[in-house]
Amino acid sequence: MPTSFRWHLIAIFAATFLTTISGAQSVGNSGSITGTVVDTTGAVVPHAAVEIRNPVSGFDQSTTTDAAGKFAFTNVPFNPYHLTVKAAGFSSFIQDVEPRSSVPVNVPITLKVSGSTTQVTVEAEGGDLIENDPTFHTDVDRNLFDKLPLESQSSSVSSLVTLATPGISADSNGLFHGLGDHAENSFSVDGQPITDQQSKVFSNQIPLDSIQSMEVISGAPPAEYGDKTSIVINVTTRSGQGQTTPHGSVTSSYGSFGTSNATLDLGYGGQNWGNFISVSGLNSGRFLDPPEFAVMHDKGNEENLFDRVDYQLTTTDSIHLNFGYTRSWFQTPNTFDTQDATAWNCVVVCNGGLDPNGKVVGPADQRSQIKTFNIAPSWTRLLNSSSVFTLGAFVRRDQYNYYPSGNPFADLGPTNLQRETVGQNRKLTNAGLRSDISYVKGIHNLKVGAVYQQTFLDEQDALGIVDPTLLPVTFGCPNGNPPPDPCAVLPPYDLTTGGGLYTFNGHTDVKELALYVRDNVTKGNWSLNLGLRGDFYNGLTTHKEAEPRVGVAYKIKQTNTVLRVSYARVLETPFNENLVLSSIGCGNEVLNPLLGCTVSGITPFAPGWRNEFHAGIQQAFGRYLVFSGEYIWKYTHNAYDFSILGNTPITFPIEWDRSKIPGYAGRVSVPNYRGFSALAVFSSVAARFFTPQIGGAGAVPAVAVSSSTSTPFRIDHDEKFNMTAHTQYQPWTLGPWFGFNWRYDSGLVAGQTPCFGGNCAQTTTTNGLPGGPPAVALTDSFGIPLTADQEFESGLFCGSQRATPTVALPNPCPLALYGSTLLNVPKPNTENDDKNPPRIAARSLFDIAIGHDNVFHGDKYKVSLQLTAINVTNKYALYNFLSTFSGTHYVTPRSLTAEIGFHF
Repeated sequence: MPTSFRWHLIAIFAATFLTTISGAQSVGNSGSITGTVVDTTGAVVPHAAVEIRNPVSGFDQSTTTDAAGKFAFTNVPFNPYHLTVKAAGFSSFIQDVEPRSSVPVNVPITLKVSGSTTQVTVEAEGGDLIENDPTFHTDVDRNLFDKLPLESQSSSVSSLVTLATPGISADSNGLFHGLGDHAENSFSVDGQPITDQQSKVFSNQIPLDSIQSMEVISGAPPAEYGDKTSIVINVTTRSGQGQTTPHGSVTSSYGSFGTSNATLDLGYGGQNWGNFISVSGLNSGRFLDPPEFAVMHDKGNEENLFDRVDYQLTTTDSIHLNFGYTRSWFQTPNTFDTQDATAWNCVVVCNGGLDPNGKVVGPADQRSQIKTFNIAPSWTRLLNSSSVFTLGAFVRRDQYNYYPSGNPFADLGPTNLQRETVGQNRKLTNAGLRSDISYVKGIHNLKVGAVYQQTFLDEQDALGIVDPTLLPVTFGCPNGNPPPDPCAVLPPYDLTTGGGLYTFNGHTDVKELALYVRDNVTKGNWSLNLGLRGDFYNGLTTHKEAEPRVGVAYKIKQTNTVLRVSYARVLETPFNENLVLSSIGCGNEVLNPLLGCTVSGITPFAPGWRNEFHAGIQQAFGRYLVFSGEYIWKYTHNAYDFSILGNTPITFPIEWDRSKIPGYAGRVSVPNYRGFSALAVFSSVAARFFTPQIGGAGAVPAVAVSSSTSTPFRIDHDEKFNMTAHTQYQPWTLGPWFGFNWRYDSGLVAGQTPCFGGNCAQTTTTNGLPGGPPAVALTDSFGIPLTADQEFESGLFCGSQRATPTVALPNPCPLALYGSTLLNVPKPNTENDDKNPPRIAARSLFDIAIGHDNVFHGDKYKVSLQLTAINVTNKYALYNFLSTFSGTHYVTPRSLTAEIGFHF
């Protein structure tokens, strides 16, 4: 770190500490509500029942006043709430409260004497369903997602975000694309920023059992959020503070594909301390989404430990600690090609099922292991009744190991899948400090803060060539080309001729400093979000960016309408996973030809910057329905995506010249009405990216390409429309409940689909058959023929003949006879990479959950039962096809899971 940069950082935190004169109650993404209940004479009222609830998010908590008439709700997500107080002999008290910062909200309450106890039922009014907030967001509480059928137990947080949030395109293995970007999503877990990719094949997610509530920001991000902000997921974890009697549960489940799961969670504590711990284990025969509808070589397991500790040191000081450890181990699912290489692999066929060393090849046996460790302590101090200071630290580490097959020649797949055997040991360690001061007074809700983080990247890769045709056929070796010549540098690493493995070692550390100030101003019907953020990025390149943020909302009380507009300037930082490999790979003489580089040299990433505009409306219709919608327009210079190392399972980031992403997103909520509630989210996002590639392996430097040659195309996470509708019904409070999901996806872009005409690179445009009519060449976008199994995976047919895993279609196929049951192939001569690209066929998936939370009607101890059915119609459909990022994957076949739980 440069000396000036280091001293600048020290000065920031020193200045913050000097302002600390007395300390705090809440941390991260939650606040607290406190108060004292008295009667009209000033005498305290003990044992009064106090409740807060939000009809839209479903948050509902209750407590009673102590002997001094005091009550406290801690760990309350930022939202508006109804507060209700009831006590025998008094009229009920009702007030709206809205914690929006870590500054405690204190509510003095005076109860009036009543002749008899007044029963009051608090029902949502139209005005209670809307928020006068410039930022488009979705709030989800445990009361909703406890009954939401989730597709994946190994990436349940991703499933929850996908189903409950507008603007999300679903992809395989727990990956989701937020508002048209690949993985520009970040988590804020109790205030700790986490920007690791949360797909199952990159990192382990925080366990769903540890989450109390989530706020998912799809609108223009306020100034405290940076780095990756297409979607910001604020997570408030569960706390044991105030639970003087231990509460918890033990659950166990078993279902399709031999999937078993066991979970223990326990919360306990006192008024000044608390501990919540969650331990879980999962074992499944279908851990990842495989490239076949059938499941082969897809076992995996996962173990989670999460612990949160809260301690109130004094009336002004408190400390908070999050600790987590997760380990996952899983196999890379096989295709029919890789499960039985003798069906197509010439090396095996020509040598009687033996590799060049005389050993039986057998099926591919590639596996991965991910270990994730996280610790995040923080301290808060209440400066006065209006101000809170917070200081936090965090260390998070992902260690990813990829193990090749025991026999490296078993890793040889079709030419467009894998031609090298690869092993990887990658470590990503993120450590940092965060500090902020919150001030709430009058119309102002001010927050000033700083975040410094340093990410240490260590990458170790070992690879060797296992395709005997790579050097003599693909590179034409020997060819006598001048350096750098693949024929001169690759033979020592060709295992088919007795070579050994090549080892790549890369390291760097990325430093980031963010300073921000944000003020939420509320005046009458107006709400303003004004902010300024400064980001300083120092990685393989350096960049600094000033980022104004502004949002305005106006509430029309007469019609229960909120109108809003917002703007944000955002710095987009490169993905850290395999950043070193991608940045310097083209400057490495061994990796250069394997990565398909068009230049020889280092192609590091420059951070991108984005201008985004939002305009939205929120409208309540009576007491039982509220709509919130947003139009989004994002323009990004230096836009990120992912590619693959050679034809291996190892992925790395790349960078395109720019992107334009317009779209809309919306949400409809029906709060609980006599046991019925509903939620529907929908979106349409156009993800238009523009050549040339300017960063990462294979890049063409921008100075070498005229801007006039820039060509738009739809990236493979562009989707025209998707929607989720969820309903819940519980006829009576202590009775059984029913949950139902309908998820519709119009289909992601599938750029490898063989088609005819337009920009389609796989086309035989005229007389594809000798003397015959036009035909379609069944190849990928690089002109490599698809295998029979790949044709089968994509549902291709040629007339009455359908591809099977071992029998291919006629190639080329006459245009009039060609089609697919799983892909949406553009009509002849209409394909266009920007306006009309090939796509995955549209699909509708239906999920059902039925349960009972208290089967035996116990008071202190309860037994629960639940049955979940995913994809109840057993829909045969794809997530993607030969994606340059992740390959081919199918949606989950019909799966049933039964769960039993004991709660105390």
